[in-house]
Amino acid sequence: MSAIIDVRALTKTYASGFQALKGIDLQIHKGEVFALLGPNGAGKTTLISIICGIVNPSGGTVVADGHDVVRDYRAARRRIGLVPQELSTDAFETVWATLRFSRGLFGRPPDDAHLEKVLRSLSLWDKKDTKISALSGGMKRRVLIAKALAHEPEILFLDEPTAGVDVELRHDMWQLVRQLRADGVTIILTTHYIEEAEEMADRIGVINHGELVLVEDKATLMRKLGRKQLTLSLQEPLATLPDDFAGLPLDLADDGQSLVYTFDVQSEETGIGPLLRRLNAHGIDFRDLHSSESSLEEIFVSLVRQAREPARPREADR
Repeated sequence: MSAIIDVRALTKTYASGFQALKGIDLQIHKGEVFALLGPNGAGKTTLISIICGIVNPSGGTVVADGHDVVRDYRAARRRIGLVPQELSTDAFETVWATLRFSRGLFGRPPDDAHLEKVLRSLSLWDKKDTKISALSGGMKRRVLIAKALAHEPEILFLDEPTAGVDVELRHDMWQLVRQLRADGVTIILTTHYIEEAEEMADRIGVINHGELVLVEDKATLMRKLGRKQLTLSLQEPLATLPDDFAGLPLDLADDGQSLVYTFDVQSEETGIGPLLRRLNAHGIDFRDLHSSESSLEEIFVSLVRQAREPARPREADR
């Protein structure tokens, strides 16, 4: 797949000396939904701001749809729409006026039919003549999304778009994302709602302390790093496991009422069959069993925790 965004060796160091980005390399494919995850202060917003031309990089290059965001910034910005975290709108303008102005800023000719389509998709059409200052917080968030779409961008950045919004807007937002994706728009999403990334994204990137921890296809990531657990509810509680089970990824839980067996989802042999036969041989009966799989949130927390831990010194380095 062709890369519509190509980031190479990108760095950003602020005047204070703080290094927000450390040699980021990232290629985002045309037409995909890419979710960028990371804790607060990880560098997500800085990365997005550089790609969108809001912040200047300290080093490296960024190319958006074939245009360098520094040398050819006008053409690059025309291809990008941004829904920022902060609510900063023209409070005394009407919704319609601010959309027409936003479209004109990017050199697009007037197209009232497109603006009407955007407003209707966000349930804003009946508010088009309302001043933005009179709108609720959720409606103002919808206006930010509409402004980002006014000039028909090929690339759309959503920086925590549903943070602090109502359930209805969140639902409308994801319906819109699905439609935009179907229309071929490339969408880059940062979110704290990891279940949204799990549902919507094609690929996942995890950033921490200004470094990309990994970039992976979502399904591949879930297979590689996900774990499955089989929980067996026992007929009679166990005080300890028999010695015959030593070395197995098997634990007693619920005060001996349950056994929890952890296995790799990638393995051809899960080991469940031999485990059940061994339990039967020891007269350990169970009345119920169920399996569960790691969520993307658990994987994300694990990755961030690993990135925070200092590397252990090798023997030769000691």
